[in-house]
Amino acid sequence: MTTPSSSSRDIRRRLAAPFQRWVANPVGRRVAPYLKSQAVLETVGRTSGLPRRTPIGGKLDGSSYWFVSEFGRGAQYVRNIIANPEVRLQIRGTWHTGTAVLLDEDDPRARLRKLPRINSAAVRTIGSNLLTIRVDLDPPTPR
Repeated sequence: MTTPSSSSRDIRRRLAAPFQRWVANPVGRRVAPYLKSQAVLETVGRTSGLPRRTPIGGKLDGSSYWFVSEFGRGAQYVRNIIANPEVRLQIRGTWHTGTAVLLDEDDPRARLRKLPRINSAAVRTIGSNLLTIRVDLDPPTPR
């Protein structure tokens, strides 16, 4: 299998980024809490210190949530995770705290085959530097 050239990766990212920022992410943040295969990832902005919310598609497996970033370490939310791996994740309308782990050694294409199909197809199509991420959720706190 061939990998995309650097210039085709740049073009895909330049085309995808504005669409994601102005259309997909605002809509996704609103609908993700109601969809089984979607979640909202909240990171802390590495410069601003403010919460940053990004809709993601993935799968809950026990106490871990798995997903693949289309743009790897270049994605803004991944850069936030590198600065502070403590995150919140809204799954089916409920917020959970956890720790995000970047898995460079994991095969993201193989991982996408284990995740929901529609989101995985979009990530494979748009993505140019795939990176698997696992969020280890903290145990629920008793009320």
